[in-house]
Amino acid sequence: MIVNEGLRREIGTWGLVANSINIIIGAGIFILPALVAERLGSGSLVAYLICGLLMLLIMICFADVGKKITVTGGAYSYIETAFGKFAGFLTANIFIFGAAVMANAAVANGLADTLSYFFPLFKQLWIRILFFAIMFGSLAYFNVRGIKGAMTIVKFNTLAKLVPLLMITVLGWFFFKRSDIVLTARNSIGDIGEISLILLFAFVGAETALNVSGEIKDPERTIPRGIIISVAIVVILYMMIQLVVQTILGGSIAGHKDAPLAETAKIMFGTSGTLIVIIGAAFSMFGNISGMVLNMPRILYAAARDNIIPSKSIASIHPLFKTPHVAIIIYSFLGFIFASIGEFRQLAMLSSASYLIIYLGVALSVIKLKYSDNSMGGRRRIVRIFLLPVITSAGIIWVLTNLPKNELAGMAIFIGILSTVWIIISIARKHNY
Repeated sequence: MIVNEGLRREIGTWGLVANSINIIIGAGIFILPALVAERLGSGSLVAYLICGLLMLLIMICFADVGKKITVTGGAYSYIETAFGKFAGFLTANIFIFGAAVMANAAVANGLADTLSYFFPLFKQLWIRILFFAIMFGSLAYFNVRGIKGAMTIVKFNTLAKLVPLLMITVLGWFFFKRSDIVLTARNSIGDIGEISLILLFAFVGAETALNVSGEIKDPERTIPRGIIISVAIVVILYMMIQLVVQTILGGSIAGHKDAPLAETAKIMFGTSGTLIVIIGAAFSMFGNISGMVLNMPRILYAAARDNIIPSKSIASIHPLFKTPHVAIIIYSFLGFIFASIGEFRQLAMLSSASYLIIYLGVALSVIKLKYSDNSMGGRRRIVRIFLLPVITSAGIIWVLTNLPKNELAGMAIFIGILSTVWIIISIARKHNY
C-alpha cells in the first residue's frame, strides 16, 4: 500500500543505510564495552551476536510491514494501522516519554561520565546536575528560537562520532594479541539476557530512519535492503570494537567503566589518542541529545495537536519564532529531571525496555496484517505469518523478562496509567459529542 502524501521520494538504498547507521551509532558503544566485559568476560561476543540477531529479526519485521504501510510515521503508523487508535496512543506515549526521554537522560549521563575522564569534577552530583541544566536549557533555548540554529548544531556533530571508532577498529588490530582471544561458555542465560537488555541500547534507532517512509523511493525494495545492510554493518563494527578494546585492556577493563574506548586509545596512541576519542565521544553524545531535542518535541507537539495527548497548550506555537515552544520546554525539562536522578546503566535499561515494547508491537503488527491478507494461502501463508514474527516476539519477550522487578513493575504501572488516561479521554469525547 504505497500512499502518495505529496512528498518527493528521493531516498535510495544507500541513503537509507547512511541514515540508519548515523542514528544507531550514538553514545552506547563508547560506554558499554566495559559493562559487557565486566559481566560476561570473554563471552561478551555472545551477547553482541544475540542482540545483533534479534535486531536483524526486528528490522526484517519493520521492513516487511514497511513495504505495506509507506506513510510517514514509522512504528506509530504500523501499530496504529494494525491495532487501532488505542495501540497508537500507547505507542506514541511510550516512544516519547519512555524510549526517547530515558535515552536522552542516559546519554547525558554517559557524556558526563566520559568528560570525567579528563575532568574529575563531573563525578560530583551537583556539578553533573548543573551541567545537565545548562545543556538541556541551552538546547531548549536554541530550539525555541528556531529550527535553523538547531539544525546547525546537529549537522556539526554528524561525522565526528565515526573518527574515533574507525581509528580504534582499524588501527587496533596492530595492537591485537591473538592469545588474548579466549571464548568461554561459563555465562548463564540470565547473565546474557540481562546484559543483552543493556546492550540493545547501542543497537536501537534504525527504525527511526523509516519515519521518512513517505520519501523513500521504491520502498518495497529499498526498505528491506537498506535496513538489513545497516544492521549488519553495525553488528560487525561493534563486535570488532569489543574485541579490540577487550584484548588491549585485558583484565583492567572493569576499572574503566566511564570511558573504556578512551583508555584503549591512550594505550594505543598516548594522550593525543585519548583526546581524539574523548572529543569524538562528546560530539557523538551531544549530537545524539541535540538531535533528539530537535526532533522529539515535534512528535509531542503533533500528538497534542491530534488529541492523542489531552493538552492543547502543548500544541502551542510561539508567536514570534513559530516553533512548538511548550513541547520543546516540556521535553527538555523531562530530560533534565531524569538525567539528574538516574544513571547510565539504569536509564539505558529502561529506554531499551521501552523500545522493545514498541518492537513487540511491530512484530505483532506483521502477524495481524498478514493474517488479514487473503492473497496468501497454504504453507507459504503459515510460514510467512508465524515463523519470523513469532520467533522475533519470543526473543523480545525473553529479553524483557530479564528486566529487574522494580523496573518491570514501573513499566507495567506506566502502561496502566496510559490506559487509564485513554479511557478518560474516550469517555470525555463521547460526552462532548
